Amino acid sequence: MGFFDKIKQGLKRTTEAVTEKMSDVMATFVKVDADLLDELEEAMILADLGATVAAKAVATLEQRAKRQKINTSAELRAVLKEILIEEMQENTPLDLSGAPAVVLVIGVNGVGKTTSIGKLAARYVADGKRVMLAAADTFRAAAADQLEIWAKRAGADIVRHGEGADPAAVVFDAVAAAKARGADIIIIDTAGRLHNKANLMNELAKIDRILTRELPDSSRETLLVLDATTGQNAVHQAEEFNKAAKLTGIILTKLDGTAKGGIVVAISAGLGVPVKLVGVGEGLDDLMDFDRDDFIEALLPAVQATDEHEG
Repeated sequence: MGFFDKIKQGLKRTTEAVTEKMSDVMATFVKVDADLLDELEEAMILADLGATVAAKAVATLEQRAKRQKINTSAELRAVLKEILIEEMQENTPLDLSGAPAVVLVIGVNGVGKTTSIGKLAARYVADGKRVMLAAADTFRAAAADQLEIWAKRAGADIVRHGEGADPAAVVFDAVAAAKARGADIIIIDTAGRLHNKANLMNELAKIDRILTRELPDSSRETLLVLDATTGQNAVHQAEEFNKAAKLTGIILTKLDGTAKGGIVVAISAGLGVPVKLVGVGEGLDDLMDFDRDDFIEALLPAVQATDEHEG
């Protein structure tokens, strides 16, 4: 099953929540006027695209409707799709250049961080890469144990220390082991103590210094894992983490479990950070590269009505 089919399946709850509202708008379409724009804005906010994105989208839609003389619901949908795609960051795959490439993963407890790392490791091992996991979330007792289970399942190597160890020391040892074993990718699990940003920033700064010193030529991805089911709270988390770390991308998990999948648009548009991976199920292959065009196509309901006034 490709990305479009999986994302459509994953967005089922979102589209059910949005479709009824938006389909009514599309089905009764006569012209682009204030009432229609209000209805569309409400439908987008319902899907958790966010008030800012929704307001900007309908303002742009109003301008283009006049310029392009939109007179069918199909045209309306096409223009709205175009606008929402423009609002989001471009599709950008993970940069895994350099030897080894570094992927730093952050996020609060419970968002699916360890699971995402495990799935990512399994993907690259299946591609023939040698993957090293660094259990640098030493703050949470079970974090390293969970990561070790995933390492075994994925066929990846792992470096871990005891609970309460210095995360930067774990990263240093993982880098040394990766060099010695010829690893292609290091994936680092870090603690997401957002309630204590000073500690988080200090930890990330120490890790950054080690990576810069030990792997000066390696690529670096800093990925924030967010839980789609938390809606607008995910946006607030992303804003705070983006202040603490220079995020290069977002992993959005549990997209199949929410009726507010439009949060993808709110995050990408609001932060200027691309969504790079999305989780749409429990399977190992259910962490997928994000495609904004396919996502918006799946998000917006298909036009069912016949435009009797067309022409």
